[in-house]
Amino acid sequence: MQSLWNDQEAATFGTDLLGQRVYTSRLLGRNPALVLHGGGNTSVKVTEQDFFGDSVDLCYVKGSGWDLATIERAGFSPVRMAALLKMSQLATMSDEDMVLQQRAAMTNPNAPAASIEAILHAILPFRFVDHSHANAISALTCAADGEARVKELYGKRVIIVPYVMPGFILAKTIAELIAGRDLKKEGIQGMVLLKHGLFTFDDDARKSYELHIEMVTMAEEYLERSAGTLARSSERTGVSALPSEDLMALAKLRQAVSKVRGVPQIARINASPEAVGYANLPNVAEFGTRGPLTPDHSIRTKRAPAFIGEDIDASVQKFADDYAAYFNRHAKGQTMLDPAPRFAIWPGKGIVSFGDTLKDAKIVADIAESTAATVQLGERVGGWEPLPEKDIFEIEYWDLEQAKLRKGPARKVHQGKVALVTGCAAGIGFAIAESLAEQGAQVVGLDIDKDIPEIMKKIGGIGIVVNLTEDKPVQDAIDFTVREFGGIDIVVSNAGIFPKNDHLDAMAQTDWDRTLMINLTSHQKLMSKVIPFVKQGIDASIIFVGSRNFKAPGPGASAYSCSKAALTQLCRVAALELAPHQIRVNIVHPDAVFDTKLWTPEALLKSATRYGMTVEEYKTKNLMKVEIKSKDIGNMVSAMASPLFAKVTGAQIPVDGGNDRVI
Repeated sequence: MQSLWNDQEAATFGTDLLGQRVYTSRLLGRNPALVLHGGGNTSVKVTEQDFFGDSVDLCYVKGSGWDLATIERAGFSPVRMAALLKMSQLATMSDEDMVLQQRAAMTNPNAPAASIEAILHAILPFRFVDHSHANAISALTCAADGEARVKELYGKRVIIVPYVMPGFILAKTIAELIAGRDLKKEGIQGMVLLKHGLFTFDDDARKSYELHIEMVTMAEEYLERSAGTLARSSERTGVSALPSEDLMALAKLRQAVSKVRGVPQIARINASPEAVGYANLPNVAEFGTRGPLTPDHSIRTKRAPAFIGEDIDASVQKFADDYAAYFNRHAKGQTMLDPAPRFAIWPGKGIVSFGDTLKDAKIVADIAESTAATVQLGERVGGWEPLPEKDIFEIEYWDLEQAKLRKGPARKVHQGKVALVTGCAAGIGFAIAESLAEQGAQVVGLDIDKDIPEIMKKIGGIGIVVNLTEDKPVQDAIDFTVREFGGIDIVVSNAGIFPKNDHLDAMAQTDWDRTLMINLTSHQKLMSKVIPFVKQGIDASIIFVGSRNFKAPGPGASAYSCSKAALTQLCRVAALELAPHQIRVNIVHPDAVFDTKLWTPEALLKSATRYGMTVEEYKTKNLMKVEIKSKDIGNMVSAMASPLFAKVTGAQIPVDGGNDRVI
């Protein structure tokens, strides 16, 4: 491991102590082999003047909820040293009191809650303190002879701390270990917390950081020597993407996990050679499910991953049953969390991670990847022996950690769902995609417009350039969606064109053929390819976008009107066929939606003039005298895909402000 310190970069953070603390914290956070997604913590001790001009000694410690990789000055909580040192002298202290008193001792009440390790940082007699959950330290210490390894490697440079519960108990344990000692005089440069992590410290920011890098590097080199010439059984040749023939199994796995968790999940498959090789290791079902790298990871990953055998449903259910048994062995009045796995080892396929959102799934994926590499190394160099499950349970159900989860935002209607929307580069299609994304869906948009990738980025979605009349590109887009997110729950078949107004005796045959190909046949082609995956969806729904014209056609619109009428019939047949699979199929019929590219100011004025109306009168020429906008259609479609329509299928919903010819 290399030091990332750069003098020029360091100078941009300022020469003051807090500025240097921010910089070296970010250096730690940049390396996923040290910390991942909120892990680790750092601090710096300073003397400042308070509001009244009095000098006060403070410990600026990483605030709860901040990530070291992106932390800023505002991410550090200024806590009075005197209060923290007093707390360290108490015989006992509840978690609730510790959090409350740390908050009361802060000089800035608007700062984030201080780390639960604030007391520990305060009692260490060094200006800068760095703490990580380095993979190499886990591999070094998660073994029967972990303590002996640490002594052999670091000698008297570090204090060895047996595992105890983080927070006040850990602070008290270390306070007792260092009581009456002069750590600087003894040459103590760090602490190794067995099966937890590494601390280094110094009065200089760079030295504390580079001590961390040095000690982790020593652990890495020790492990490399211990591993000897053993073959890395995770290595294999092959592609890094799940083959198309395995995508249906992935969708089934996602569905099974979502059902156990009770809400839709995004599923991310890591099918890299390393991940597949790990999943194929002999006995990985045993050593790969013994426990996490650090107790902190259990909050996001649970104690262990699931192991997926031939029967996917049975494998997921076994995990749930085992989790319930684990809970019952250790619970003392707590309420059991959902028993669904957060990641799974899948022989022949790789590692699959699950999350309420794409962000959550990616975080779990990062932890799972790091875990696989470290567990494998630990097993190779003497046996992977993480914390006993009782200790993991105490962290997983620790109220301080559960409180962080409870503070999360309210769940959105479509959170965890995957939506495929066609014809969404503009107008109604874009409004539909936007409404679904606003309600939490992960949206993939298909359109022939070359700008669709950039357009979908605006809503956090993915856009794919596809000609929906071509079979292979459509299948490739569906496969991509399942490979990327695990399945498909919502399909909005919206793509269509409106040809020029020609009467039957003047219409070019090519206009008729093209209109039916795009407005009807492309939808049928999409259904034939996507329905097998939708059958594995969660609260699955298919919605077609029709038109008022199917019931109230006008002269010169034969191709459009006929195609929309046939599309409505396609919807009705699909509703009949898919109802036994609990898939809802409905159609929305918009009319007079004028905020689209089709309706330029010139076109609007021309049409309004033909009716003897002003533009505003023309835009509201429905029974309710209201203007219909693309967003109205988008919101309706989002509602139709939601639990509000849970028992509705085969419905035709007009969104037109009321049309006398239809009514």
